[in-house]
Amino acid sequence: MAGAVSTLNAGNHAAVGAGRYQRNAATREQPWVRWTLLGLGLGFFGLFLVLPLVAVFTEALRKGFEVYLAALLEPDAVSAIQLTLIAAAVSVPLNVVFGVAAAWAITKHDFRGKQLLITLIDLPFSVSPVVAGLIYVLIFGAQGWFGPWLQAHDLKIIFAVPGIVLATVFVTFPFVARELIPLMQAQGRDEEEAATVLGASGFKTFWHVTLPNIKWGLLYGVILCNARAFGEFGAVSVVSGHIRGQTNTLPLHVEILYNEYQFAAAFAVASLLALLALVTLGIKQFIEWQATRSTKESS
Repeated sequence: MAGAVSTLNAGNHAAVGAGRYQRNAATREQPWVRWTLLGLGLGFFGLFLVLPLVAVFTEALRKGFEVYLAALLEPDAVSAIQLTLIAAAVSVPLNVVFGVAAAWAITKHDFRGKQLLITLIDLPFSVSPVVAGLIYVLIFGAQGWFGPWLQAHDLKIIFAVPGIVLATVFVTFPFVARELIPLMQAQGRDEEEAATVLGASGFKTFWHVTLPNIKWGLLYGVILCNARAFGEFGAVSVVSGHIRGQTNTLPLHVEILYNEYQFAAAFAVASLLALLALVTLGIKQFIEWQATRSTKESS
């Protein structure tokens, strides 16, 4: 009897081992396939990501650090940097408020028009930035719907800072909301409902329950929103008027310098945008690491 049981156990172990081997074999590629895929991935990464970054910084520093620094401290460049910072400083907080409010409404409440709101949030992803800029020209331009009224009251939006801010807000407002909506949907409503039952107000529920749960997703959305605000070209180009020293952001200033064959200065200013991209990538990785660490500690 014991021999039969031993034989049966041995057969079961053999069957389990054979099944595990078959599953591993089915999911294991040949070495040449793995190396080919790895080579293609690294080649694509090097050709389309690393090489352009190296080229930007190489061309920026080709004539020496003094020329590089002079290009960044030139008055038009300083004005472009300041305007870019202003556009980002206004658009990012506005999008944070809108994104949090929209995500809260969509995920925590049921109401008519929810699907329409979600569609409107995705609108800047489906509309060309150039078209968005033309829409603002149509509305606020001299020949636009509100153009005569704005001229009568000596208000200027198009070819001025307000138009640049509006265009930047439009192209960047989906980022925070789109990061928070899936996260808050996955978390559900149980904790907020429990806090409400215990007598917490809406603000206290948000501040002490919802915000701690979404803080990493919110920071990630802010980083993406800020990066897009710094690098936006199409919509801002349409509404800016390309007035040097007044309505040129960093991307527009790079275009003007390059068209004027000031290549060293153009690449010097472009290196600031490239550096911003690298910093954004680093912060993104840090946020993802912190989010993963927090998840592991709480589980």
